[in-house]
Amino acid sequence: MFRLLKKSAGQDKEKTQQGVRRSREIWFGRIMNVLHSSGLSDDVWEELEEILISADVGVDTSFELIQRLRARSQEERFNDPNQIFASLKGELVSRLDGDSYQDVWEDSSSSSLPYVILVVGVNGVGKTTSIAKVAYHFKNAGKKVILGAGDTFRAAAAEQLQVLGQRAGVEVVAHKEGADPGAVVYDAFQAAKARGADVLIVDTAGRLHTKTNLMEELKKIKRVLSRLDPAAPHQVLLILDATTGYNGLSQAKGFTEAVDCTGIFLAKLDGTAKGGIVLAINGELHLPILFIGTGEGLEDMAQFEAKEFVDALLEPVTTSDP
Repeated sequence: MFRLLKKSAGQDKEKTQQGVRRSREIWFGRIMNVLHSSGLSDDVWEELEEILISADVGVDTSFELIQRLRARSQEERFNDPNQIFASLKGELVSRLDGDSYQDVWEDSSSSSLPYVILVVGVNGVGKTTSIAKVAYHFKNAGKKVILGAGDTFRAAAAEQLQVLGQRAGVEVVAHKEGADPGAVVYDAFQAAKARGADVLIVDTAGRLHTKTNLMEELKKIKRVLSRLDPAAPHQVLLILDATTGYNGLSQAKGFTEAVDCTGIFLAKLDGTAKGGIVLAINGELHLPILFIGTGEGLEDMAQFEAKEFVDALLEPVTTSDP
């Protein structure tokens, strides 16, 4: 079995804690205090639901979570807030752990190289920076990476990718602005194959004149890759901006329907207190979150792991916390 990427447990845990800090301090870290406040009254359950909704978990998902938690506490006669807290943790982990990242980056045969990751998302979500972070991550894992500058519509998009590629220490295949994206992708794949690259990451346009044109262009790029390798793209990575919260899910649905996204890079998680969007994504899109962005540097990302994420998110806030 060919393993493309291994998890760096200690570093990823620290970065995950960094990424959810604002969400924990403003919302989720209050949950234990609420449970200890005055018994399991109706007011307590309502306050817990308000916390989840305020953190962008979503109304339906928040309601369902509280109803399940409340029913379980009654059935099993919980009388200790710690039992409720542990039950909530378990519920969140089970929801987020349905698609384990551990098998995502495995391939049955090295003959399928390069492993192709097609990256999609609207302009402004941090797509190019996220691509550079993933490339940097793979390179540090000892993989040879090539980037394909398939966004030929946005002014200076290829130049931006080339600058970030240089910082990450990876090669970028690009054409002139306005070139056919399919031709760029074709050349990038052939270059990756000829140079023995392990991973090819393909950037794409995030905005054309109409949404229909954008989606048709993405479908075309996907077809080009499939003709070059029937298994490609091996992943279609959707970049979402965590700071847009629940409002960003509608755009995500369009991409998922058009090109069958297989996973999500949740960018800018450190810049929002709305970390509950992770649960909303799970409930609305049923796609695994593979990476989270935890800062501005190339090294500021972590592979997503459900238990690690939930533990960091729900760590109680104390008076000594900043």
